[in-house]
Amino acid sequence: MPLILETIVTTTSPDGDLHLVPFGLIQDGADWVLAPFRPSPTILNLEANPVFAASSPSDIRVIAGAVTGRRDWGTVPCDRISGRRLADSFGHAEFEVTAVEPDETRPRYRGRMVHSAAHMPFFGYNRAQAAVLEAAILSTRLHMLPPEKILTEMRYHAIAIIKTAGPAEREAWDWIEDKVATALGRSDRILDEPAAAQ
Repeated sequence: MPLILETIVTTTSPDGDLHLVPFGLIQDGADWVLAPFRPSPTILNLEANPVFAASSPSDIRVIAGAVTGRRDWGTVPCDRISGRRLADSFGHAEFEVTAVEPDETRPRYRGRMVHSAAHMPFFGYNRAQAAVLEAAILSTRLHMLPPEKILTEMRYHAIAIIKTAGPAEREAWDWIEDKVATALGRSDRILDEPAAAQ
């Protein structure tokens, strides 16, 4: 299995409109592959402007926000490509698309890194951040997975939220819980029943 890094990818339209979305970048030798599903603004943007930036957000709410309709996060201009990258990040990399593997469902864009930079110290991992990341990915697969599987996994990830989350992780989790509850027609919340989660 390839190495996949969960990042925030930014692309721009011909009019300069920014599209910000969580993406798993797939390592393939010295290159990194972006494989969005159709239909996607990312695909349209890459066809018009074949460059992208990938940032490692310092605030997990960026990922949770992007999958729940909250995309208004601060960005700054990139250094080497025409585009913008996430402002508050541990670091970022900029890529030029060197090849495209066409596909009716999921084309693959091979990116060659042309620049990377670190922006702030990284002090350590937080289990709640990892739990939010996994829950965010789950929330993008609500149409693919049985409700009970989604709830079982959410209950497991909630353990880390209960034990290690700070305010940012709690807020991010709440956004995802709202999305999942709405999709499944539920009014209860997993964090309201800590015994069930643990």
